[in-house]
Amino acid sequence: MLVIEGLQKTYPNGVQALAGVDLEIPTGMFGLLGPNGAGKSSLMRTIATLQSPDQGTILLDDIDVLADPNRLRQCLGYLPQEFGAYPRTSPEVMLNHIAVLKGISNSSERKALVEQLLTQTNLWEVRKKSIDTFSGGMKQRFGIAQALIGDPKLIIVDEPTAGLDPVERRRFHNLLTRISEDVVVLLSTHIVEDVADLCPRMAIMGEGRILVEGEPSALVGQLEGRLWHKIVTAAQAPALRQVLPVVSTRLIAGQVEIRVVSEQQPEGGLELVAPTLEDVYFATLLKHGLQVELD
Repeated sequence: MLVIEGLQKTYPNGVQALAGVDLEIPTGMFGLLGPNGAGKSSLMRTIATLQSPDQGTILLDDIDVLADPNRLRQCLGYLPQEFGAYPRTSPEVMLNHIAVLKGISNSSERKALVEQLLTQTNLWEVRKKSIDTFSGGMKQRFGIAQALIGDPKLIIVDEPTAGLDPVERRRFHNLLTRISEDVVVLLSTHIVEDVADLCPRMAIMGEGRILVEGEPSALVGQLEGRLWHKIVTAAQAPALRQVLPVVSTRLIAGQVEIRVVSEQQPEGGLELVAPTLEDVYFATLLKHGLQVELD
């Protein structure tokens, strides 16, 4: 269990990245959703001991992360948004090098571990090729392989599927699902489908705060009977945005679907529609005055 209480962080330029974050994250996959600038990466970096908060506590089981960061690092796997490798280096060589850095000194044990990770992440056939030549999805699979070294209790993945094509994204989802059975996996993303597909629990973050937290299905259920929609022309949409609490819009065959949260049926012929996690996301941002630009 990862427990975060009262976490605050303000950078020297005056930007408050974390404004009192409280979370309890059990074993398994936990999704953290939020727009760019919500504070997700700042939270990930703080949990990973890459920066210190101004206030708060972080506990992983019996580890006080802020008081004993080295102990956390021994059982942490981290896949940041941006990561690199030595030029013209193969995944086999790089994983062996990282295993040495993580204290696995026995060469036969290290060799067996590297082979296991290459197989587990479906990189065995390209184990001797340069990482420089890998596709985005292959690089992300290598990133997970290095994060698994050292039998981690906590794995942090920050925006892992951004830029991946649908096939690589599905492969990466399957890999994350397999590794999350016995460890805490914290998935930070702005892609709603990643959380909907993978995470039994989640939170939505905005302006350094946790806005809502729970099971995705339960959060979606809270919008049942309260979400209305209508398909209009592109010319009609701006006027409706002025008079209705529109939470989201999207194009459908050249027309615009508007979605509105309301306890009662709004005027204008709107009809009930089944909510999705994306509707929860947009409705939560709107409720807290953080509506993203829809145009």
